[in-house]
Amino acid sequence: MPESVYKIIELVGTSDKSWEAAAAAAVKMASASLRDLRIAEIVELDMQLEEGAVIAYRAKVKLSFKYHGGE
Repeated sequence: MPESVYKIIELVGTSDKSWEAAAAAAVKMASASLRDLRIAEIVELDMQLEEGAVIAYRAKVKLSFKYHGGE
């Protein structure tokens, strides 16, 4: 198998529904402009609060994709 190189970026997805939807939003946005996405790793979960109520879920996601150079 030939050697490969992968690049890792970090994105924060948000959702008013769930952490899963927040993570999926980050992956969906990344897949619109990056090719060969390989791995998504959730590194942090948090919530945005307003007056003691949850108004948004946030998921910090590390995404890796095959590096082809010049990106």
